[in-house]
Amino acid sequence: MYTELGHFCLILAFCIACVQAVIPLVGAQKGWPVWMRIGEPAASMQFILIAASFAALTHAFVTSDFSLAIVAANSHTAKPMLYKVTGVWGNHEGSLLLWVLILALFGASAAWFGGGLPDRLRARVLSVQGAIGVAFLAFILWTSNPFERLEIPPFNGQDLNPLLQDVGLAFHPPFLYLGYVGLSMSFSFAVAALIEGRVDAAWGRWVRPWTLAAWLFLTVGIALGSWWAYYELGWGGFWFWDPVENASFMPWLISAALLHSAIVVEKREALKSWTVLLAILAFGFSLIGTFIVRSGVLTSVHAFANDPERGMFILAILVVFTGGALVLYALRAHALQAKGVFALASRETALIANNVLLAVAGFVVFIGTVWPLVAELAWDQKLSVGPPFFDAAFTPFMVALALILPVGALIPWKRARLGRAGRSLLPALIAAIAIGALVWTMQSGRSILAPVAAALAVWTIGGTLVELWIRAGKGVAATKLRRLAGLPRADWGKAVAHSGFAITLFGVAALTAWQTEDIRVAQVGDSFEVGAYQVTLDAVREDVRGPNWTATEADVTLRRGERVVAQLSPEKRFYPVAGMPTTEAAIANGVFRDLYVVVGDPQEGGGFALRTHIKPFANWIWAGAIIMALGGALSLSDRRHRIAAGARKTQRAVPAE
Repeated sequence: MYTELGHFCLILAFCIACVQAVIPLVGAQKGWPVWMRIGEPAASMQFILIAASFAALTHAFVTSDFSLAIVAANSHTAKPMLYKVTGVWGNHEGSLLLWVLILALFGASAAWFGGGLPDRLRARVLSVQGAIGVAFLAFILWTSNPFERLEIPPFNGQDLNPLLQDVGLAFHPPFLYLGYVGLSMSFSFAVAALIEGRVDAAWGRWVRPWTLAAWLFLTVGIALGSWWAYYELGWGGFWFWDPVENASFMPWLISAALLHSAIVVEKREALKSWTVLLAILAFGFSLIGTFIVRSGVLTSVHAFANDPERGMFILAILVVFTGGALVLYALRAHALQAKGVFALASRETALIANNVLLAVAGFVVFIGTVWPLVAELAWDQKLSVGPPFFDAAFTPFMVALALILPVGALIPWKRARLGRAGRSLLPALIAAIAIGALVWTMQSGRSILAPVAAALAVWTIGGTLVELWIRAGKGVAATKLRRLAGLPRADWGKAVAHSGFAITLFGVAALTAWQTEDIRVAQVGDSFEVGAYQVTLDAVREDVRGPNWTATEADVTLRRGERVVAQLSPEKRFYPVAGMPTTEAAIANGVFRDLYVVVGDPQEGGGFALRTHIKPFANWIWAGAIIMALGGALSLSDRRHRIAAGARKTQRAVPAE
C-alpha cells in the first residue's frame, strides 16, 4: 500500500508542478495577483507530496520490501540499518527522487521565506522552479520509476554496492545534491530577472544567500567525497580528477565566481550581465554533472547508470533549460545596464579578476573532462586526460587567485591607491617570503611546490588578518578588539572562508610534494623502513567476519626509534552477496602527518601485498574545506542575508517594455 501511495504522490506532484510552472508566470505577465499567489501553495504542496513519496520508498528499503525492483537490486536483509536507509539514494532511481525532493524543498523555501521579494519576481522565480520540477518529475515517471514492481519477488536482495556501504559516502550524495539543486534558485532568479529586464542591488542581495547556501553544501559534499576516496579506495589519494569528481567541482568553481560577482551587483550595481550569465552557467554545469553521472557517456566508479535513453532525456533537459536561458540572455542582456563606474585599481577590478580566474579554471576542467568524448566522436580516437594535464593547467589559476585575494579584499570600491594597500600588506608579504624560504631550506631541495604553497597560505591568511585589523579602525588594541567582535558576520565569514582556502591549498601542495610510499610483499614478522618509521607486519587473520562481509585483517606496528607510534589493522573485505572486494585502509591520523597502511591479497610465493604511505598534512586538506564551509555558514547567518535588507514587501518590479 505504501508503495502505491508513494507512486500516486509522485504523479500528483507532477501535476501540481505543471500548475506551478504556468499559472504564476501568466499571472506575473498579466498583473493578476491571485494567479501570482498560486505559486506559493503549489510549491509547498509539491514538496509535501514528494516528501511523502520519498518516505514511502525509504519504508520499502527499511522493511526489505523486495517486491520493488530497486530494493531487490540495492539491498539485503543482512545489511546494517544505516546502509538500508542510504541505499534509498545509492542507486539511479532513488537518488533522482532525492534530487527532486531537494528541488521541491528549495522551491518551497522560496515561497516560505520570500516575503520580501516583489510579487512578480517571486511568482516568476517559483514558476521557473516549477518548470524544472516538471522536467525531472517527468524524467522519473517515464524512464526511472522507483516504484516499479517485480512480478516474482526474490527471497533476498542483491545488496548495495560495497563501496557505497560507508558512513562518509552515506552523507556525501545528499550534501552534493543540496549544492547542485541549490544552484537552481540562482538560475531561477536569473531567468526571472531576464524576463523582467531588471537587475539591481536588491536582486543581488536576494540571490546571494541562495548561491552561498548552494556553495556551502557543495563544499561539504566535495570534501566528504574526497575524504571517502582517501580512506576507502585504498590507493592513498584524495582527488583523481575523475569525470564525476570534476562534475561536482565545476559548479563549485562557477558558483564561487557567482558569489563574488553578486557582491559587485549588490554594492555597486555593476557586472549585472556577467552575474546573470554566471547564474545560468552554474546550474548548467550542475545539469552537465547529472548528465555525466547518469548517461554512461564517460566511465567512472561513481556513475549511477549507463542508459542511452535516460542520457538523451537529461540531455534534452540540459538543452531546454540552459540553452533556453542563454537565448533569453542574448535577447535581454542589453537591458541590464551597469550603473557603477570604477577605476582599473579598485575592488571591482579585483573581483572581476577573481571571477575570470574561477570561471576559466572551471572551463579548463570542463574541457579536460569532455575532451576524450570529443576525440572519440570526432576522430575515433580513445584518449585519456588524467591528473598531469589537470595539475599543470589548473594550478596556475589557484596560485593567481591566492595572490589576488588579500589585495582585492583590502582595497576600496570605485578607486584605490595600490601603494597604500601595499604598505598595509607589507607585514603579510614579509611573513610569506620568510615562511616560503624556511620551508624551502628545510625540505632539502625538493620540489618548489610546497614552499610556494606555504608562502601563499601565509600571504592569504596574513592579508585577511590585516584587513580585519584595519576594519577595526583606530585606537588602542582593546578598543579595536571590541570593534572586531562587533563586525558583521558576513565579514567574519569571508575571512574564515579565505583562510580555509589557504589551508586547503597548502595541504594539497604539501601532501603532493612530500608524501612517501612503499609497496612490497611482506611475510608475517617482517620489518622494514619507510621514511623515518619502522613498519612490522605482526600477524594476518583471514577469517574475520562482519555483518555482511568476510575479511583478511592484518596487524601492523609502526615505530619511530624505540617508540611505538601506531598499531593499525587494515582489512581486505569481501562481500559475498555482491561478489565484490573492498579495501579498508588503516590510518593513524595526526595534525602534521597520516600513517596509512593497506593490506592486499596473499601472494603466490607467500606473504601479503602491503602498501605503506606517509601523508604529510593530509588532514589540512579537509580541515581547510570544513573551515571554508564554516565561513559560508557564518556569512549565511548574517542578519542582512536572512531578511534581505532593503527589500520591502510593497516593492513591485516593472517589466521592461
